[in-house]
Amino acid sequence: LSSQKKFDEIKKANQAAAKKLVEDQFSSSSEDDDEDAEIKQGKILAKTFTIYTSQTDGDASELERTRQYMNEAFQSGAMTCLICIASVKRNQAVWSCCGCFCIFHLVCIQKWAKDSLFLVSSPLTDDDFGKKDYPWPCPKCRFEYKRSETPSRYYCYCGKVENPALDPWLVPHSCGQICEREFKPSCGHKCLLLCHPGPCPPCPKMVTTTCHCKKAKPVPRRCSAKEWSCHLPCGRTLLCGQHTCENSCHAGDCQPCPRVSKQRCVCGRQTAERLCASPQWQCDQVCGKPLPCGNHTCERVCHAGPCGDCPRSGKRSCPCEKSKFTLPCTEDVPTCGDSCDKVLECGIHKCSQRCHRGPCEICRQEVEKQCRCGKHTKRMPCHKPYLCETKCTKTRDCQKHQCRRKCCPGNCPPCDQVCGRTLGCRNHKCPSGCHRGSCNPCPETVDVKCNCGRTVIKVPCGRERTIKPPKCKQLCSRPPTCHHSTQEKHYCHFGRCPPCRQSCQKALACGHLCPVPCHDEALVKQTGVHQSAGPWEQPSEPAFIQTALPCPPCQVPIPVSPLPCHSANPYSCKRLCGRLLDCENHTCMKECHHVTKLNGSAEGNKAGPECSQCEEECTKPRPSGCPHRCALPCHPGDCPSCLQMLKIKCHCKLSVLYIECLKLTCANVEEKELLISCKNQCPKELPCGHRCKEVCHSGSCPLNCSQKVKLRCLCKRLKKEIQCSRIQEGQVSLDCDAVCKEMKRKASEIKEAEAKAAIEEEKRRQQAELEAFENRLKGRRKNKRRKDEVEVEQSSWQKYKNLILLPVLGVAVVMV
Repeated sequence: LSSQKKFDEIKKANQAAAKKLVEDQFSSSSEDDDEDAEIKQGKILAKTFTIYTSQTDGDASELERTRQYMNEAFQSGAMTCLICIASVKRNQAVWSCCGCFCIFHLVCIQKWAKDSLFLVSSPLTDDDFGKKDYPWPCPKCRFEYKRSETPSRYYCYCGKVENPALDPWLVPHSCGQICEREFKPSCGHKCLLLCHPGPCPPCPKMVTTTCHCKKAKPVPRRCSAKEWSCHLPCGRTLLCGQHTCENSCHAGDCQPCPRVSKQRCVCGRQTAERLCASPQWQCDQVCGKPLPCGNHTCERVCHAGPCGDCPRSGKRSCPCEKSKFTLPCTEDVPTCGDSCDKVLECGIHKCSQRCHRGPCEICRQEVEKQCRCGKHTKRMPCHKPYLCETKCTKTRDCQKHQCRRKCCPGNCPPCDQVCGRTLGCRNHKCPSGCHRGSCNPCPETVDVKCNCGRTVIKVPCGRERTIKPPKCKQLCSRPPTCHHSTQEKHYCHFGRCPPCRQSCQKALACGHLCPVPCHDEALVKQTGVHQSAGPWEQPSEPAFIQTALPCPPCQVPIPVSPLPCHSANPYSCKRLCGRLLDCENHTCMKECHHVTKLNGSAEGNKAGPECSQCEEECTKPRPSGCPHRCALPCHPGDCPSCLQMLKIKCHCKLSVLYIECLKLTCANVEEKELLISCKNQCPKELPCGHRCKEVCHSGSCPLNCSQKVKLRCLCKRLKKEIQCSRIQEGQVSLDCDAVCKEMKRKASEIKEAEAKAAIEEEKRRQQAELEAFENRLKGRRKNKRRKDEVEVEQSSWQKYKNLILLPVLGVAVVMV
């Protein structure tokens, strides 16, 4: 019982929590809190932008990028450290990159810089280590910082205050002072915003400057947009020297001349139509002009300027360059006959051939070579490299894979396999080569949009699953799902629209309009969907479905009737109806109610089908002698005849008779006598001892017995049959005759003789008994005399001889 009680309490608590959750889902309390936070955030942003907007007459269009960074700083979970993939909180020490303005935990960026420097310097030898200040990159934009630029302290965004205090009315990690960082590109002015995250906005100062082509008069403009175009033709001479720039006033150099003209090549032999912007071009023909020697022609392809002297004129060297000869250009230089002595390709030996034209042969000397890894030696031709088959077993810089290169000298190349590990975002894989330590954070960003897609925030890849969508100030554009043509104005949102709170205004059957709030999409709790198996089963959340509820009854009051409009009809006066029911014995006991008139009858006293039905039993008097009640319910007119059977004993009380109640109550005395008789002989005895001869009847039996009986004389010899009633009356008697008297005398004599014989027999019997008694007395005297004599004791043989001899004799007989 206690466990069941606890189960019921927990079930009620869960149901109440679920109901509250459903109600809070559409309530505006959370929206009000969000609105308060947005108002506070808006005040902080306005305070931060005040000095800047005062310079731009309230124009804040250039602050959208900075505003986005500041919104992310305010929004919980929007700022994420790409190293540890955790949210950056207000009270944590941070560091901001000056290239991409991404914010990291100070401890994380210090560890990142240390690990990056270790990875860069680990393959270096002891001689090379420390000679160069290797940089470390930003995890997101790869902007490189020197070793000395590793952050060691926590500063605000502008770098003025160390360890800025947490102020709820300032941007997180801001000192609240004016930024005063120089704009990029540098213009000589400084940022006017309060200390803020992200890049500084464009410079809002006003300067006087002319257009790009310098033709227009100087005008005052914003310093960030001081370069402007007057949109007049540029007019500067192009590089071709023949045409002028026809483009509108523009910045930088003019574009190449777009016109086409006929131009000669460098050597002047061919003419072709070419772009005016590239007048210098060469054809593919050899120059062919005669050289000053008069024996040879120029072998250079189309060129400008003079061809020069003949390359075969002057002093020329032999192929081994040991001897020089002065010969006309028509003769070839002979070989000197000395050894060539040019260093061969191996770089060790020299060519042993005589001076010759063309390249030297390969080095064929046999030397003892050591393989590249230094583990083996072998004699072989010098021009052939020696690589052994031993594979390097050293681990590459990734510390995961072996080198496996044949005859490796020890400088194992970097691992050429792709890392391929899933990054912290769980969406992309590491594209870098196989490396040690953790992979770099995913540099991608993902757009998180509101439902309509007009408000977008950029978050690091992987955070889109946990970040809340941005709040959109655009009105929801979904069509209404109820019967109204328009829905209440509310902001863009996810999920279902809030329930319509407009008045229903549907026309009711009575003609009035429904005044209650719209109920086309009411939430109704489903009951009986799931039955718990026992107290151990966790209660499930209540299920709610959207359904259209019917309009409630019209409650508009009517002046004449006390009832509302939906129940306006003839009403009850609260008194009893009193109409005569169909039984014509009772009246309707219902409260005043509507009665339908049947067959046009206008009788106000007659009950209708709406009246109550009489359920009383019939109480009309029954005929005399009938013990039964009427079997019909209360009815008009006389009761029907009683057809029930009565169970009655007959006059003699031996038989049970079943008689219809109607026959018994309607019969007279004689008929009742016959009905109750069982038609059998009466079982009663008359005073004379004989059975009554009458049929079953009521009352006492008649005394005139007609039974024949035998009448005898006193000696029982004479007999005579006479009616029993005459004997009872004493009218008849039978006397003995003479024969009877003689027989009686003889019988008395016989009796006397028998009596005498009996007396004699008794005397003889007594005499015999006396003699027997005397004889017994004589025997007792003899026994007394024997006891007085001395008794002689018998021997053992005399006592037991019979017991011994009888078995021995028996055995002997059997053996014989």
